[in-house]
Amino acid sequence: MTKTIYDYEARNIQGEAVPLAQYKGKTLLIVNVASKCGFTPQYKELEEIYREYHNQGLEILAFPCNQFGSQEPGDAEEIKNFCSLNYDVTFPLFSKVDVNGENTAPLYSFLKESLPGILGSKAVKWNFTKFLVDKSGVPHARYAPTDKPKDILKEIKEIL
Repeated sequence: MTKTIYDYEARNIQGEAVPLAQYKGKTLLIVNVASKCGFTPQYKELEEIYREYHNQGLEILAFPCNQFGSQEPGDAEEIKNFCSLNYDVTFPLFSKVDVNGENTAPLYSFLKESLPGILGSKAVKWNFTKFLVDKSGVPHARYAPTDKPKDILKEIKEIL
């Protein structure tokens, strides 16, 4: 049987287990984020898109990651406060994860296997790599950190 993201769970920013099956029927944008990255201002566009399209079935799931230039050094409380104070983030934040290496979160192993990057590379290159997942839990597209959220809005709207 083909796996979907609904076969996985993740820990929210409070450390509680969240079965991703709770997002069945939603279009998901899964992003590895960091507070001290050159791409951090993308939080603003992510939040704008979330507020505009959440009622149409869009969920944005943010996974803090400290693997790129140690740009997410804070603990869960610091990450939550940063996102709230600087960008008024209302979409779900999850606990810090590894997206590469031997401790890669199982969800990210699945996403990278499903949608390899440039030249077939499985590695996530940097913070704010985005994975778009359709309503049936199947990874649909992968976007580079340099792809701003508003640049991929057309594709998001197509699968909403």
